[in-house]
Amino acid sequence: MKLRALPAIAGAALLALGLAACSGPAGAAPGSDAPADKAGGYAVDENTLVFGVVPDSVDTETNYQPLMDYIAEKTGKSVEYHESTDYAALIEAAIAGKVDVASFSGFTYVTATNNGAELTPISSIVTKEGQEPGYYSQAIAPAGSDVDGIEDFAGKKVCFVDPSSTSGYLFPSYNLLEAGIDPEKDITPVFAGKHDVSVAKTGEGKECEVGFAEDSEAAKSDKVKVVAETMVPGAPLVYSNTLPEDVVTVLTDSLAEVTIDDIIAAGIESADSDAFRSVFYATKPVDDEYYDLIRDICKKTNATQCQS
Repeated sequence: MKLRALPAIAGAALLALGLAACSGPAGAAPGSDAPADKAGGYAVDENTLVFGVVPDSVDTETNYQPLMDYIAEKTGKSVEYHESTDYAALIEAAIAGKVDVASFSGFTYVTATNNGAELTPISSIVTKEGQEPGYYSQAIAPAGSDVDGIEDFAGKKVCFVDPSSTSGYLFPSYNLLEAGIDPEKDITPVFAGKHDVSVAKTGEGKECEVGFAEDSEAAKSDKVKVVAETMVPGAPLVYSNTLPEDVVTVLTDSLAEVTIDDIIAAGIESADSDAFRSVFYATKPVDDEYYDLIRDICKKTNATQCQS
């Protein structure tokens, strides 16, 4: 925003989001995440780049706006914000060729490419000077709870984010298994949909007695405490391989290693704000091989979303 044989993770929640039917019919209705007619390798047309994200919090679009404005400045194209309803929908949109540039989690990137999406990672966002790509998947409990670690999650109602979330499901599932807790049999899973919602529900201690979320969202709440954490490979900014070579070159040159100061210097005044500084300091290059750890954990957990 980290390996012995482990039992399979199945369950109805996962099966319902299986990606075997990711490609819908051509000419789908506007606003859907089914395939659209493409013009010259673009999701929409040569004057537009569609920037896809999953709404991890209520501030998602605001957080990304300066970066989208920067991409528009560098490419000379209009950048259209595409907010998918959930992780599976963004994966489906990528497979269908409906996004040109996107911010994925590592897990959604692996899942999308496993299922035919033509994507290449450019870089990963870091939020502080000197930081390397990566962030923490945190196990959380209500601030006043007597829960001290993941081993105490057995038998409880556990908030996950989404079955395709890296820090909100894949790594938590692996860590539960490592603690001897079967995510299918030994807990009651609750899917919150967003990281901030997982934090809120866990803090309330009713619908969820404990939970998981990425560190940036858990840090915003005084209603939860962190009882364990695991480093996760940084989420990639990616481009569609169907884009023309000249556009790919501009995107790579612009996004591989850029700092917030570079973005401000490019004339993006909205980047010079406390809100953007809280989520963006710079980008650092990553490649496909960087996500092999996620592929390894996919194999160990046998998570349904990892399958092609």
